[in-house]
Amino acid sequence: MAQQRGVNSLQFNQDQSCFCCSMETGVRIYNVEPLMEKGHLDHEQVGSVALCSMLHRSNLLAVVGGGVNPRFSDISVLVWDDARESRDPKDKLVLEFTFTKPVLAVCMRRDKIIIVLKNKIYVYSFPDNPVKLFEFDTRDNPKGLCDLCPSLEKQLLVFPGHKCGSLQLVDLSNTKPGTSSAPFTINAHQSEIACVALNQPGSVAASASRKGTLIRLFDTTTRDKLVELRRGTDPATLYCINFSHDSSFLCASSDKGTVHIFALKDTKLNRRSASVPDLLFMTALTSTQLW
Repeated sequence: MAQQRGVNSLQFNQDQSCFCCSMETGVRIYNVEPLMEKGHLDHEQVGSVALCSMLHRSNLLAVVGGGVNPRFSDISVLVWDDARESRDPKDKLVLEFTFTKPVLAVCMRRDKIIIVLKNKIYVYSFPDNPVKLFEFDTRDNPKGLCDLCPSLEKQLLVFPGHKCGSLQLVDLSNTKPGTSSAPFTINAHQSEIACVALNQPGSVAASASRKGTLIRLFDTTTRDKLVELRRGTDPATLYCINFSHDSSFLCASSDKGTVHIFALKDTKLNRRSASVPDLLFMTALTSTQLW
């Protein structure tokens, strides 16, 4: 039977210079500029893959099995060293984290790996001799929503809070390992969180609810709301929101078949909405139809 070639998920690396495609045929890694394939893990090595996370431009990849024909369980995170010379794929497997429930997301920085389950988030030291540092209970998080700041100056983690529509912010550098620190809470929306994102320095958090009409930006230090961005007036399912590397732009994709791009620094580029005069709303400078 011919293998399906579907893409199960996409994920950029920390500086957005590469992205991983988790596919039914394995993993493909692409350089962004110029756009070209950088590496791959074949189906014979890893089977079909649900998630793949790349550590900057290094040879370390975190892989979670899934899809139609997985070789590995969806309750395990396998860390591969793709630079190891070996004919046996198992020789490239350097770390394994196994849980009792499916892994929904994996985030990495140079000193930590974060693994997201439906109701738990685990933080481990990484990559040498991993030790569990923190464990956070969460509200039901079926999409594995979580983002991690890659900056050396700020070790910020954001994920949905216990209260509907809230965000939790945790500064991992100010939390004592082995203890359960109370994260800072932002009451971001009235309905369930659909997307979260941090900018590169970790100074701004963005979120959207399941309603999908507004994206809200918050200062991660003061937790004040900075601005609201209007995607549209009709409800939509947002798939992803993301900042550009320099935080000048934010993009959002949805089930409407469009990608909206908002200018955050030069806000004159955005179209203003006067529907609610006491709040600042900005609509996208461009909306690109996906074909």
